[in-house]
Amino acid sequence: MQNKVMTYCIRLTVLLGVSIVVGLPAVRTPAQTKAQERAANLRAQLADTEARQTELQSRLQQLEENLKPDNIERSLAGVGSVHPEELREARRRQLEIEKRSVQSQLDVLAASHSRLETAIAAADAESYRQSAGPGSNISTATDNIAPAKQTPASRHRMKKRRLRKRH
Repeated sequence: MQNKVMTYCIRLTVLLGVSIVVGLPAVRTPAQTKAQERAANLRAQLADTEARQTELQSRLQQLEENLKPDNIERSLAGVGSVHPEELREARRRQLEIEKRSVQSQLDVLAASHSRLETAIAAADAESYRQSAGPGSNISTATDNIAPAKQTPASRHRMKKRRLRKRH
């Protein structure tokens, strides 16, 4: 009777151990997926930022072209005025204001681009750490620890353990 109870307890313990081991990857998966989704979301934001930067750079080049004196004069060719120099100056100021606005938007996007790249690297690293498993931090934490020197007594205990495992 006692033997059956002991066998039942061992089987139950093994079953629980197996279910825990099998359940661990399932628990880790949502977090891993979350980190991967975050990285993918950040990459999409980065692509949007790069597209917007390209548009603004094109607009900045167009504004620089429009700011040339010949082009300002050409843009006002059909407009008659008693004071054409004032019209040209007003047009130049308008283009300069727009150019500064576009340049400041580009500066903001450049900073955002840099932050996104850093965030993507961090998300990728987190995803990698999660995929490596729960023991991955232990190996990096113990890399700098020197192994303990074995004494003759500890070597003797190790030999005994090996012999017990064989039998």
